[in-house]
Amino acid sequence: MIPASDSFLNASLLVCTLAVALWMRPWRWLRGGTLLTPVLATLVVLPWMWALPQLHAMPLQLQFSGACMVTLMLGWPLAVPLLLLVAFIAEMLSGALSLDSMMALALWQGVLPATLALGLGALLRRLTGEHLFVYVLGRAFLGTAICLFASSGLAQWLGQPLPGVDSNLSMVAHWLMAWGDAFMTGMLTAVFVAFKPEWLATWSDQLYLRPPPA
Repeated sequence: MIPASDSFLNASLLVCTLAVALWMRPWRWLRGGTLLTPVLATLVVLPWMWALPQLHAMPLQLQFSGACMVTLMLGWPLAVPLLLLVAFIAEMLSGALSLDSMMALALWQGVLPATLALGLGALLRRLTGEHLFVYVLGRAFLGTAICLFASSGLAQWLGQPLPGVDSNLSMVAHWLMAWGDAFMTGMLTAVFVAFKPEWLATWSDQLYLRPPPA
């Protein structure tokens, strides 16, 4: 059971984040239909991954996020409402249909990692400029591990521990699961950069593949 104070915190953060995302008019990213395939793939695959810990009783509730990958593909303004929808579908698939559980899932597994990924990406661009290897290794790989570990660590510090894991070992579990997400995000990002760059709203050939100055 999530405490009422945590539920209020989750709801407040989600409402503020969603308001900012909608203010940026994320539907503009869907013009032309280029990102329609990543959107549909996210709505088909990700809810099952989020619902998996509730669908199967396991000693360790493996929590897969995918939020950083969604942010790289769709951009933060479109990723936020989409991740909220993913959380709702995941709750329906698991049969829980709990508003408190859905808000916690949407915030800590989706919206917060996506927001941290946005901030880290902006910081890396400011510090290093636009470089292919920084995008793939920094934002997609190492950035995903850092953002997910920070989000899960903050959730545990605020009283939302990992189910089925001793509190002394839960941070280790969070760290290991963040790296699993990072490997997936880094691999898919490298594949998309090579073969489907139009599926990455945060990628630009003109920026990342321009020749170095003479």
